[in-house]
Amino acid sequence: MSDQVMGRISGRFGRVEPRATDRTYLRGLLSSVERKNGWQLAEQAGRIRPGPIQRLLRCACWYADAVRDGLRAYGVEYLGADGVPVLDETGFLKKGRASAGVQRQ
Repeated sequence: MSDQVMGRISGRFGRVEPRATDRTYLRGLLSSVERKNGWQLAEQAGRIRPGPIQRLLRCACWYADAVRDGLRAYGVEYLGADGVPVLDETGFLKKGRASAGVQRQ
């Protein structure tokens, strides 16, 4: 699936480096990694540091609207015009009692 999705959106990135990082980022988001932060996604991809993923999100030149449209077009093609995507936004239980934000929101 990721090759088909990347084929739709890879041209929306101005340079080769963000394209490669986007593939890593997308695979990480779709993986079973419990926490989806830069460090966790970098480790899942076999990288030592999250720098490339952070740069992609912070300052890489890419066309967000075109990426969104490409992903939407893939979803419509994959699910069909009458398909309904379901996103599960249930979180994970926080660990600890003293940290800020440990209560479920």
